Formats: sequence, C-alpha cells, structure tokens
Amino acid sequence: MSTLTDVVVIAAVVVLVLVRQFRTQQIAHDRRWWVLPGVLLFCAVRQDGLLDVHHRTGSVLLIGAELLVGLALGAGWAWTTKVWAETDGTVWAKGTMATAAVWVVGMLVRLGMMGVGALAGVRLGSGALLMALAASLLVRSGVLTWRAGRMRAPYGVAAAGPVRAAWKDRV
Repeated sequence: MSTLTDVVVIAAVVVLVLVRQFRTQQIAHDRRWWVLPGVLLFCAVRQDGLLDVHHRTGSVLLIGAELLVGLALGAGWAWTTKVWAETDGTVWAKGTMATAAVWVVGMLVRLGMMGVGALAGVRLGSGALLMALAASLLVRSGVLTWRAGRMRAPYGVAAAGPVRAAWKDRV
C-alpha cells in the first residue's frame, strides 16, 4: 500500500475504534472478534520497508517495543471498559474516562518511541504502527469477549445462555 493509503486506513480504523469504544454496544459471542486485527496484521506484514535496512537491530527493537505497548494498551482498554449484563442475558460494554486516559497515555508513549527512533536515525514504515494497532485490537477484543463470557446477569442467569424457567415455574 502507498503511504497515503496507510494513513487513510490507520485514521479510519482509529476513528472506528474510538467511536465504538465510547458508545454503548452489545458484545456478541461470535468468533469474528479477531478478523479486523488479522486484516491489519496481514496488511502490515505485507508492506515493504517494515524494517530499516540500515538499522535492523534498532528497528526490530522499536517494533518489539511498539508491539509490547500495543498489547498493554489493548489490555488497558479492555480492563477499563465497563461491562455489564442485562436481565435478558445480553452483555453490554462502554468505555469510561479511564479508558480515555489509557488512550492518551498510549498515544504519548508511542509518540515518545517514534521520537527516540527518529533521534537514533531509525526509520520505520507505517507497518509498525499497523502491527501495534492490530495487537491492541486483538487483545482488547479477546479480553472483552472473555469478560463477557464470564458475566452473570442479575438473578444468577448466565449472560451468554438462554433464560430458562426454574422447575417450580413449570407446574
């Protein structure tokens, strides 16, 4: 992909994630939560210039740090998101102010790492940012899906399962 296409894709994904993160949404128990991160990772790995050919060790270290920050950021998003179950068994999620703080801190850390890379003369392509974003989304989606599966609706009804009448109610 070209640099302009990368910028548009990254901006679109960030806007999509931000809008969805801070809007109340139902957590579905499907197996497609990994698709968007998988597509982003595929696009990142497919790009030319993922590593700086003149600074291979430095670029590998920076990409590794980007991935670690991405994983931590995704976990932070997921654990600061409010998750609750309704009486009908549906599970809902919405980002909190702490989630917004995790976003801001994560972006500041990434900007700092980009500055360190620039000072060291390491040039990373946008693929590193795509990989970190994919890691963040993968961890966030996985943890939220896991948390939703463990939720119990009020009155002890399993949140993911159907509501069944007790044996006393079937008389």
